[in-house]
Amino acid sequence: MATSPCSSSGVSSASSAGLGAEAALEIRTRSVEQTLVPLVSQITTLINHKDKPKRSDKTLQAIQRVGQAVNLAVGRFVTVGEAIANENRELKEEMSIACIEAKRAGETIAQLTDVANLDHPEYDGRITIFTDKTGVVKAARLLLSSVTKVLVLADRIVIKQILSSRNKVLATMEQLEKVSSFQEFVQIFSQFGNEMVEFAHLTGDRQNDLKDEKKKARMAAARAVLEKCTMMLLTASKTCLRHPDCESACLNKEGVFHRMRLALEQVIEIVTDSKPSGENEMAAISIYTSIKEFKNKVEGLRENLYFLSKENLSTMLELILEHTEDFTDSAYTSHEHRERILEQSKLAKMELEQLVSVWMQAQSQKTKDITEDLEVAILKTCQCMNELKRELHHAATSLAADLLRYHADHMVLKALKITGVEGNLEAVAEYTCKLSEQKEQLVETCRLLRHVSGTEPLEITCIHAEDTFQVTGPQIISAAETLTLHPSSKIAKENLDVFCEAWESQLSDMSMLLREINDVFEGRRGEKRAYLSLPRPGKHNANLKALKPDRLDTEEQAKLGKLGLELHLLTSDVDSETEKWEDQENEIVRHGQSISSMAHSMYLFTRGEGLLKTTQDLFHQAELEDDDKPLLLLEIDKLIPVCQQLQITAKTTVQGKNATFAKVDTCIRKTKGVMTILSQVLPLSCKLLKKCGTGNGWLRSPHPWRENRLQRNTNEDSMEGKTDAFGIKSLEYHVANLTFLESK
Repeated sequence: MATSPCSSSGVSSASSAGLGAEAALEIRTRSVEQTLVPLVSQITTLINHKDKPKRSDKTLQAIQRVGQAVNLAVGRFVTVGEAIANENRELKEEMSIACIEAKRAGETIAQLTDVANLDHPEYDGRITIFTDKTGVVKAARLLLSSVTKVLVLADRIVIKQILSSRNKVLATMEQLEKVSSFQEFVQIFSQFGNEMVEFAHLTGDRQNDLKDEKKKARMAAARAVLEKCTMMLLTASKTCLRHPDCESACLNKEGVFHRMRLALEQVIEIVTDSKPSGENEMAAISIYTSIKEFKNKVEGLRENLYFLSKENLSTMLELILEHTEDFTDSAYTSHEHRERILEQSKLAKMELEQLVSVWMQAQSQKTKDITEDLEVAILKTCQCMNELKRELHHAATSLAADLLRYHADHMVLKALKITGVEGNLEAVAEYTCKLSEQKEQLVETCRLLRHVSGTEPLEITCIHAEDTFQVTGPQIISAAETLTLHPSSKIAKENLDVFCEAWESQLSDMSMLLREINDVFEGRRGEKRAYLSLPRPGKHNANLKALKPDRLDTEEQAKLGKLGLELHLLTSDVDSETEKWEDQENEIVRHGQSISSMAHSMYLFTRGEGLLKTTQDLFHQAELEDDDKPLLLLEIDKLIPVCQQLQITAKTTVQGKNATFAKVDTCIRKTKGVMTILSQVLPLSCKLLKKCGTGNGWLRSPHPWRENRLQRNTNEDSMEGKTDAFGIKSLEYHVANLTFLESK
């Protein structure tokens, strides 16, 4: 997967040092990069040494040490490669040849850099790095070529495992579609669940290993679809088996299977780096991107007055203003926002006209340096575009925030459930119309958010949210129709509940998406930790059979997954309450946000994502230190015992898989209890604060949880160097099988 021109500075430097095109690689995964780039750096150091007539002992020893270090590193690398070759017979021959070549090249470099006794007369005729630099370059080329081949072959093994896992899932899905009895369905679905867990594990590692953030976002979107659809597939299939002649039940089931197949296909497209067949992958460019490109062109006039035409700039602005019509033509954009966008668009045209006038004048005078008038025109044009971007951002995010607040009570979904159980066809028809209206509002809002998302990954998340609302809305309607026709059916009721939960979950995800878009706009963005996916030999191989003894059983998976989802929903409730406070610096708000961040990380842990990679991480986070407890806790009787129980549980030492699972389960349950009480305390505190006009100084400043976690992560990262040749942490230190699908 490494054959195109390189995007890595380390590998590029090797190419410029004389290693040639063989070293110019596109590195697509972090595991390949972290293995290859340090080796390239060492080789580049050797090749770039200066040929001086007099060489100190220190220089000679340094060169020898680097050569020996390269040889030792290659030796360890080859050992791992050979072990992987022995476990994958179909690639054994290719891998073995590449390993032999790498070993030979490493030994050659060690010999050529063995220069400790170079100044002694008896060694005068000896070939070394100083007398045969061409030989060193040749050996370096061979080494990089062979090491790269080993890495590519190892990457192919990972891809093959994912493809094989996908094929098993598809085959079992076909069986599930054709079953005609409950007993047969239960047996096959049990197998299907295990296969989906395996697929989730492999694709989760791959997603975290990808360097391309856009691909990572697409993978996350596809895996999110699979997560939600797995439970939908279960209840939709059961409903169809119970009511085989019900048309709406059959449509419901078909929709789920179709969506899962599309998601599986998208995962494979990303993994194999293939484009969708017959499709132009990239959607229309967002306004945010267009404005950024336009400003770059305008600012480029400072360097060169002649590198583009005025028609080019005018066309770019016309395209931006054409996109703003998505906002001004939308029925959901407020009158005030529409007027401000139109006014700013008009101003942008005027500023460009002024810029073009000054620019043409400067060209006619054939001035080399930028004039003061042109500098002012450039600044005013860019400022105008910034204001337009701000207006568009406010329009989209205000609409999204209002919609999320308005639909926070899920009244339409609740009404559909009640009227469905009553078998009230007229009422269900009325509420399905309301849900369709709500769906259109949310779809339109996601489209506007995409324009102002600020990054390609967030654009992709907006598109995913739009697709989810577009698809889930009709599925809820068909599930409600089925329940209305069979009001006493427990399975039909359960099915509607599952689809409604998916809708509520997507609204919650949209709330987080809105927060991320605002963070990007305000310049606040966090860094994520890397995770590697190259295979390892022996018990640490990506072959999942070796993991089975440590894997959670179905009941445990379902427990943690359900708890995680409940915690996720409570986190959204607490966040929405904290956002209502006018004073965001209030200590109550800050403590609420801190605990909410902690709970959200626990939720991500149940999906196999986020910063918490081990059960110990989770337990450490659950230890609410006495110094950090806000005074508010002392005023609330309910919260004190729950926090104390959480502390006791987190600090209790346990051994064995069952005991560890029980501790994880208890920690998440106790945190859920804290969040439930917190979601009630915050609005009450807000009311009291407004009534009494209490100041902000009555609580001690907290130690920010995020800071503590980042510090802890930095310390953990320093331990990550103590790993094998591929730099991959042992799977025992991860709860990697707590992936998103295991929650089902």
